[in-house]
Amino acid sequence: MHLNYSAPPMVWAGLALMCMREAVLHTRNNASNSALKEEEMVKRVDKSVDEIFFISATSMAIEAIVCIRQRFVVTFLQAPISMAALYIHSLLKLAFLCSFWPIITALSLNYPAVFNFGDSNSDTGGIVAGKAFTLARFNGQTYFHEFSGRFCDGRLIIDFLMETMELPYMNPYLESVGSPSFQTGCNFATGGATIQPANAASMNPFSFNLQLSQFFRFKNRVLTLLSKDNELEKYLPAEDYFRKALYMFDIGQNDLDGALYSLKSEKQVLDFVLKLVYDLNYGMKRLYNAGARNFWVHNTGPLGCLPRIISTFGENPSNLDEHGCIASHNRAATIFNQKLRDICLQFLAQCPEANITYVDIYSIKLNLISNHSLYRFQQPLAACCGYGGPPLNFDIRMPCGITKDLNGTIATANPCNNTAEYINWDGTHYTEAANRFVADQILTGNYSDSPHLGTSPFFN
Repeated sequence: MHLNYSAPPMVWAGLALMCMREAVLHTRNNASNSALKEEEMVKRVDKSVDEIFFISATSMAIEAIVCIRQRFVVTFLQAPISMAALYIHSLLKLAFLCSFWPIITALSLNYPAVFNFGDSNSDTGGIVAGKAFTLARFNGQTYFHEFSGRFCDGRLIIDFLMETMELPYMNPYLESVGSPSFQTGCNFATGGATIQPANAASMNPFSFNLQLSQFFRFKNRVLTLLSKDNELEKYLPAEDYFRKALYMFDIGQNDLDGALYSLKSEKQVLDFVLKLVYDLNYGMKRLYNAGARNFWVHNTGPLGCLPRIISTFGENPSNLDEHGCIASHNRAATIFNQKLRDICLQFLAQCPEANITYVDIYSIKLNLISNHSLYRFQQPLAACCGYGGPPLNFDIRMPCGITKDLNGTIATANPCNNTAEYINWDGTHYTEAANRFVADQILTGNYSDSPHLGTSPFFN
C-alpha cells in the first residue's frame, strides 16, 4: 500500500496525537477506577504511538517521534496528570507547527516495465553473465541464500523498488541461461560500468553508450518478434510498454572513482564532471527521441565514505572529514550531483514531454552513516565481508570471500556474523540492510525531486 495524503503529514500526526490524548486520559481514568494493569496501559499507549509512526512515515519529523516514544510511556505511567498533560500539550504544539511544513507525500510507483542503466549498484547479474566475472560465494547469502549475481549479501535498492511496483526482479540483458523473462523490462547495468566510453584498458566494456546500444537492439528485436507472434508477450514487453516504462539511471560513481587518482584541482574535477553529465544527457535524449518519457535518475553516494577509499587515501588524518570519510572524494561527488541536477533541468527544457525524477542518494546515505546508531546500525564505515579488523576491516589484497597466503599465514576474508549491523558489505558496496534503508527513504518522497518548474515530484 502506498500513502498519499492531500494534507501535510504532520496535520495527520496532530490529529493522531489528539486522539491519543483522549485515549491516554481515558486509560488513566480506567486504571484508577478498575485497577487496570500497567501492561495494558503500555499496550494502549504504544498502539497510539504506532499510529503516529504510520501516519507520519512521510514526514521529516519521524526521528523526533522515535526519540520521544519511550518518554510517552514513562510519563504516562509515572508522572502526575499535570505533567502528562504538559507533554501532550507540547507534542500537540509540535504537530501544529510542523503542519506548516511543505507537503511531502510517499511515492506511488506504477509502471508496466522498467529499463535500467547503471553499474554494480544496480547490476543484477550482468557482469557475471557478460564476462564470466567471479563474485565471492557469500554474495546473495542473506536473502537469496545462494549466488545471485549481485555485489551484495542480498537485495539491491533496485530490487526493493521493483518489489514496491509489484514487478519481478530484473533480469540482466546479458543473461541467456534459464529462459529469463523480459516482459516487465530489462537490466542493462553491469558492475564497473562507466559513463565514459570504455577503452582497451577498461575492466568493463559495457559502458553507458554500449548499454544504450544494447537497449536499442533489444527494442528492435522485441518489436520484430512480436510482429510475428503475439504470444511472445508472455516473455517480452508489449510495444506500448516502451513508452509507458520507467527508465532508470544509476551510473557515474566509477568514473569519479577512477579519475580521482589523478585529478587534483577542483577545476579539473569540474571539467571532468561536465563531460560526464553531458554524455548522460545525450544518452537520455536518444531514449526520449525513441519514445521514452519517464526518467528516474539517482545521483551518486558519498564516495569518500567507502572503506576501500578511506584505506587508500586516509593515511593522513587531514584528509578525513567529521564522519571519518575522505573529504575530497565527497566534494567531488557533490560537484557531480549538482551538475547532474542541472542537466536534468536542461533535459526538461529540451524535452517538454519528459517526466524526470532526480533522487538524492547522496543525502540518504550520508544521513545513514552520520546517524547510524539512530537507525540501529553499529558499523558505519567498516566492511562486513573483509579482512583486517577494526576500524575498516578492509585490505585491498583480500577481497570478500578470498582465501590466500598473506605474509606466510593462510587467511580468508569472511563475512560478519550479522550483516544487519553493517552499512558496508565488501568495502565498496552496501549491505541489503543499508539498501533497504535507502529504498525506504526514497519511497517517502523526502529525497526525490522533480526540477520541472520547481514542482513536487510527479509519479503515476
